[in-house]
Order: sequence, then structure tokens, then C-alpha cells
Amino acid sequence: MPYAGVRSVVGLTTSLALHAVVFMLASTHLGALKDRPDLPPRERTITLLVLQPPEPEKSAPEPDHTTVVADAPAFPPAPIPVPEVGSPVGPAAPSEPASMAAPPAPTAEEWAFASTYKLKNSKGYRYAWGQQVRSMMGTVVEGPDQGMVRFRVEIAPDGSLARLDTLWSTSAAAERLARQAVGSMPRWPPTPTGRPLIFEKTISFSPFASDGPPLYKDDCLPDPPVFTNPFAWDGKSARVQVQADPPEKPDPQTLEDCLKQLPRDSIEAESARDQRLMDQWGWGSSKLGR
Repeated sequence: MPYAGVRSVVGLTTSLALHAVVFMLASTHLGALKDRPDLPPRERTITLLVLQPPEPEKSAPEPDHTTVVADAPAFPPAPIPVPEVGSPVGPAAPSEPASMAAPPAPTAEEWAFASTYKLKNSKGYRYAWGQQVRSMMGTVVEGPDQGMVRFRVEIAPDGSLARLDTLWSTSAAAERLARQAVGSMPRWPPTPTGRPLIFEKTISFSPFASDGPPLYKDDCLPDPPVFTNPFAWDGKSARVQVQADPPEKPDPQTLEDCLKQLPRDSIEAESARDQRLMDQWGWGSSKLGR
């Protein structure tokens, strides 16, 4: 075949070329290895760490015990004189207990008015009776004997005492003195209404009492209705809300006639009323320091 020889030639040529390339590469690599200088042998480095113990702390220097020769003793400085200053506040003197003398007894004119004044359950008669009792009890001194006593009094139409009951008392001495005064009082004028007069009266035997004449300017007005709780319930009966009764309106003519017989209120009565209200609400000066 004509191509058989050609194939042989081509294969031989290719083989020779490959061998030539391999030979050139091998010679180049070997030449490079021979031209490289020999490296010195690698030395080993050993590091040694030495740990030293800590240095001991330096002790404080010992004090010098050398004897010090003292100088001659010097005289101490003269003390500075301090002036004596008296205390600005002297010793508190013992306070004297409060006292109040007995009020004067009602005059004949006051008893004459009281025996004719009928309004408000004979208000003038009741006040004059209490003032007469207190005037006979003497001076009161602050202490264990002070106090109050409340009586229920019944006076016969002729002015004689029919009954005297003690409702309560805060001082046995006050009750004893009040009963002694009632027992030694002269016969009083007849009652204004001509009927037995029954009332309750508190006698104050105290240096801080604010008893005074009553006010009469509102005696012609009807008494306010008695308060009743509209929500009170006994738990058994049916619930019924109780309405308070409206205050009664006085007849104009009757009110005018009543106002004509009212006495003129005194300044003492106004002051006593104000003092009683202040004491009631804790604003009175008599409450201070007690």
C-alpha cells in the first residue's frame, strides 16, 4: 500500500521529536541542580527561661534610739481669761395652777325677769338657777377637784325643789359642792308657767368654763325637727324611707307679738355663745396648753 511507508516515517519522526524534548528538559533541570550552592546546615536555637524569686520587701528603718537631750522646760502660756456669761434663759419658775372665782349670784332684777319668761321651757329661769348654784360653790383651782356634774331638776310651781337626780359626774368634789349649794339655797320665785319645771342642767366647776348668759333672739322661732335616720331598718319589717318633716312656719302675727317680749341680748351673751362654739369645735383659746 502506498501509505504504509508514510505512516512509519511520521511515527518515527514524532517519536524522535518527543525524545529530544524530554532530553532537553532533563538536561536543563540537572544543570540547575548542579549550579545551586549547598546551603549550610540549619542550627537549632534553644531558649532558656530562668525565673528568679521576688526580692524581699525592705523593712522600715528602725527608729533612732539616740538619746535626745531636752531643752530646759518652758513655762506654759498664761490661760486666757474667759468672762462668765449668764444664761439668757433663767430657770423656769413653777407655773401656778389656773383658777377662777365664783360668778356673782343673779340679782333681784334678773330673778324677776326669769320668773316671767316662758319661752323655751323658761330659759331665763333655768339659767338663773344654774348661776345661783355655781355662785355658792366658791373658787375653783385647776387640779383633781375640777370637773362637771349634770343634774335632772324638778321644781314645783311654788319654786321649791321637788327632785334632784345626778345623771353623770366627772368630779366627786364638784358634785358634793353643787348639792351643798342646792340644799342651802333660799326659796326660788314661782315658775313662769305655774306648772312644774323639769329640765337638765350641767354645772361646770372648772377654771376654763365658758358659761355665760344665753341668747334670746331666736326663741320665737320653732324648734328644728328632731333628726331621724331615713335609712334605719330593723331587718324585719318592710323598708320604708322616712321623710323628714319640714320645719313649721310661724304665724306672722304670733311671731311679731313674740318678738316684742324678747329682751335685748348683751355683749356677754354673744361672747359666751361664740366661746362655746369655739370650744365645741376645738378652736377655743382655753384649750391651748392643756
